[in-house]
Amino acid sequence: MSVSQDGKPPLAGLVMSGDQQKEAEAITDFIFMAKDISNAYLVTTRAGDVMVNTGFMDNAQRTKSLLAPHRTGALRYIILTQAHADHYGGVPAMREAGTQVIAQRRFVDTWRYFNDLAPYLGRRTRKLWGTTIKRAANPPPPPEVIPDIVVDRHHEVEVGGRQFDFISTPGGETLDSLVVWMPKERVVFTGNLFGPIFLAVPNLCTVRGDKPRLVQRYLSSLDAVRKLGAELLITGHGAPISGAARIKADLDKMHAAVSYINEATIAGMNAGKDVHTLMREIRLPPELKIGEFHGKVAWDVRAIWEEYSSWFHYDSTTSLYGVPRSSIDADLAELAGGAGALADRAREKLIAGRPLEAMHLLDIALGADATHATALAVKKDALELLLRESGGANLSESMWLKSEISALESGPP
Repeated sequence: MSVSQDGKPPLAGLVMSGDQQKEAEAITDFIFMAKDISNAYLVTTRAGDVMVNTGFMDNAQRTKSLLAPHRTGALRYIILTQAHADHYGGVPAMREAGTQVIAQRRFVDTWRYFNDLAPYLGRRTRKLWGTTIKRAANPPPPPEVIPDIVVDRHHEVEVGGRQFDFISTPGGETLDSLVVWMPKERVVFTGNLFGPIFLAVPNLCTVRGDKPRLVQRYLSSLDAVRKLGAELLITGHGAPISGAARIKADLDKMHAAVSYINEATIAGMNAGKDVHTLMREIRLPPELKIGEFHGKVAWDVRAIWEEYSSWFHYDSTTSLYGVPRSSIDADLAELAGGAGALADRAREKLIAGRPLEAMHLLDIALGADATHATALAVKKDALELLLRESGGANLSESMWLKSEISALESGPP
């Protein structure tokens, strides 16, 4: 999967794919999909209905109306695969008298994390997603949802002849990830266990901010799904994956790819290489190449490094204290002959095809003089080069670079 024809990263297309949906999509004769930022699924039985996720709160009424023609009885259960608002935001609109909500045992803790840090994470999210997902001027806050049934490791229910097994998989996109397995039908709902795009590098620690996921937990959770032998795998976004052989091959490849990144990082750490060197050097071999649409190999290298080694990299004494390098930007600019001299050198780096080195110089120049016109112009050129070189496939990377360019186009701070 590459950049779409409209130039947007694949993930951007998926999260907006429901904008034009007029009716729910039938996956089988008993599973129906309403597309949203994250999809909502209706499973019908002869003794009532079950929902797997409910979509975002902004679109809850639309999701409800899309699924209404396929309803067959009371809504017995709502199953939540994780505590991201695009998966559970529609619960208040969907829930009926007697509906029980099922979630993993860390669901409330994960909800509380996002609630407690809402102003901080909200600013970061808006910077990344503000130009991709349009929201109302006064959007509703994510609802507080308290599950009726909490799954620790495994739980199962039966509704109208259909069995639903719930498997705790805390190594996914959140620490409260829950997989739904229908053993008779050989159908598994994985939510965003494998990220928003299937067959891709996981995002072990997101750019936006989130509790880091541990690589071995991710691999164990992936393995738990691999052992099921599913014939239909339904994710949080996009089309289902069908066919036992294909599903197994894809899961095998993801497991091997992430194992390779993990093992290569450990080998590099033991060889005495620093994290920045490993971020540049470690690449997946051709036979293990998977998409980098949400996570990236280099980002996972850093996440794994810091999981094993902590935030202190043994590279500088100043890392132990609360005085950043930017505190001496004015001194460095003065020694270099001013912000203009740094901007000129950054331009040389940019012409030589070294935009990241140019960005380091520009950080110092603009730290000393935030309104320096030449430095601002060179920074914009550097960001545009990085965006072109990125290929536009990874959404977080693209959104960050575009937001930085937009800020420069808006004028000096």
